[in-house]
Order: sequence, then C-alpha cells, then structure tokens
Amino acid sequence: MALVNVTNVEVLENPAKFTDDIKLQITFDCVSPGIKEELEWKLVYVGSAESEKHDQVLDTVLVGPVAIGHSTFVFKAPAPDSKKIPKEDIMDVTIMLLTCHYKEKEFIRVGYYVNNYCDNKEFVQKFSDPEGKLTRLPPINLIKRNIAASQPRVTRFDIPWDSVVQKIAMDDHSALGDENSGNFMEEADMEEAEDYKEAEEEEGDYKEAEEDLDESYEMETV
Repeated sequence: MALVNVTNVEVLENPAKFTDDIKLQITFDCVSPGIKEELEWKLVYVGSAESEKHDQVLDTVLVGPVAIGHSTFVFKAPAPDSKKIPKEDIMDVTIMLLTCHYKEKEFIRVGYYVNNYCDNKEFVQKFSDPEGKLTRLPPINLIKRNIAASQPRVTRFDIPWDSVVQKIAMDDHSALGDENSGNFMEEADMEEAEDYKEAEEEEGDYKEAEEDLDESYEMETV
C-alpha cells in the first residue's frame, strides 16, 4: 500500500456561484513508517480542451508535518479567472483536477466534471434561440458552477517516497474508486465529459438553461 492514502474528498457548498471560492474537505491516512516532508496539494481548472495554456492553477497548499494516522483539512481555492478562459468555453462542461505531490512526485490525481450554467429566468428568456439555447454569454455574476462530486475519476502513481527501498505498490483501499492509468487531461476526456452531460440530460438530472430552472441539481458527495 501507499504511505499516504486519500480516503475521501468532499466538495463543500456545491452548487455555487461561478465566482465563489472552491472548498474541498480532504481526508487521508498516513501509515508507518510515515513520511518526512510536506505534501503539496494543487487544484487546477481546465479552461479549454483546445490548449493547456488556458489551464489555471487555482491554488497550491503545503500540508505538514504529517503525523501517522488520520488527517482532515479544508482546501480553499479562489474561483477561476473568467478573463483567462475563452468565451466559448466558459459555459457547459469542463474539468477540475485535484493533485497531490510528495517531493515533487505526483502520487494521486482526482478529476471532476464541472458544469457551468445560467438559471436566471429573465436572462434565459431574453437571450435564447427557438431551441432554448443561449445566444449570448451571461454576465459572470449570473453563471453558476456545479461540480459532479459523486463521480470523481482517480489516477494513482507509484512513487519512491523517502527512499528507493520504500517504493511500494499502490493498494485499492481508497474510497475514491478504482485505480486508473494515463493522463487525465487528454482531449478524449473532454469528449467523455460531453457524453456524461448528454447522458445526465436524458435522465433529467443535469440542468441547462433551456430546462426547468426553478430547481438546482443536487450532487452527492464522495
């Protein structure tokens, strides 16, 4: 098993306004013999599937010294800067990544789908085409953010920790889901995000501007 095992990530205050801070309550276990240095947590917002240059590192936090046993903390990061996102990519589905590094080595990555939408009836009625799709980008204060907290995609990496001797295989005890390999930020994953959104729409769960905007979609936490 890994020396640090992330057991739960809870997205707090979700859904929220696009401009609100993002808050994640992270729980992890550190097992014997423990680790000597700090853990580096990072939250990245994928601004566009077209280019990584639009990715934004929302915040980075160092946690440590880490004691053997159970630990919980709240990672609070500012909302993404809308001015750094292409206008055509602000609305609808994108991806957010939570990563953790030890000695500059990434050992876990948790990805979430994020849906940005407008539920202001007056704006939607005024700027929608006959099919119900928006014809104008809403003001940023009218955009809401919904993180699909119940369906994270988890990737784990084997790292040497404090010595080559301590390089141990990853286990599958994390409550976050099965292990995955590969790069989460591939364009194929953005296509998967679109498929996810379409599937949810068929069930009437995901709320878009043209749907019943009196109700907000409630996501379960991990």
